[in-house]
Amino acid sequence: MKFLIKVLITTVNVFVLAYILPGVDIVNNNFFTAIVVAFVLALLDAFIKPLLILLTLPATILTLGLFLFVINACIILIDAHFVHGFKVDSFWHALLFSVLLSFFNSFVHKQAFKEKEPVKRA
Repeated sequence: MKFLIKVLITTVNVFVLAYILPGVDIVNNNFFTAIVVAFVLALLDAFIKPLLILLTLPATILTLGLFLFVINACIILIDAHFVHGFKVDSFWHALLFSVLLSFFNSFVHKQAFKEKEPVKRA
């Protein structure tokens, strides 16, 4: 259930960011395409991203982790390649999209999945 909520949150964020950002487009503003983008993005993050991180570990260490932004942008470009109706114009648009998507997903997930504070007993 938690996975579906995370995919739904990512779907809304993808839809909004594609509407706002130039260079990133969901053809005909189709919400179903945003759902597919979010689901494929979840699959790529689960299976391809760890492999890319492992293969580029020296570059990631050398850049003090900044190369992970490049990996995220590559994941967005791969997603745009596989999902028809999702267009990303360039690497730089993918980089900006991935940074903003990560920020908004982090913010919304923190709000949606708040830890309940334990009750203090006196």
